[in-house]
Amino acid sequence: MSLTIYHDGQFWVGIIEVVEGGKLKAFRYVFGAEPKDTEILDFINYRLLEVINQSVHTGLDVKIKSNKKVNPKRLQRQVAKEINNVGISTKAQEAVKKEYEEKKKGRKKKAKQYREELKEQKYFIRKQKAKAKHKGK
Repeated sequence: MSLTIYHDGQFWVGIIEVVEGGKLKAFRYVFGAEPKDTEILDFINYRLLEVINQSVHTGLDVKIKSNKKVNPKRLQRQVAKEINNVGISTKAQEAVKKEYEEKKKGRKKKAKQYREELKEQKYFIRKQKAKAKHKGK
């Protein structure tokens, strides 16, 4: 799991990348103003699981990296490279986009169902009025 926090021009955004069972899931969390260390720790300790658990998407397939022992100098170089590379991976962007699309489909489905129920209700009321007029009431 990794948490990357960056400024997107307007807000401070955190991207959480979770690799679980060969699947990459990415989540976006907007902090707003620049978060302090205590705010980040509170987010990790109290809100992180909520953000991860509210997800609906299944994730993208990813190759699992083997946990080989890494040379300390190489590890230092990798850490320095990640610190300089402030951004999110394209896989994470893809996963965030996929989750957004799935949520959008869910919202459309609910909206369509609501419209259909409203249409049926109006039809029923219209028929009741017609029956009442026919009976002469």
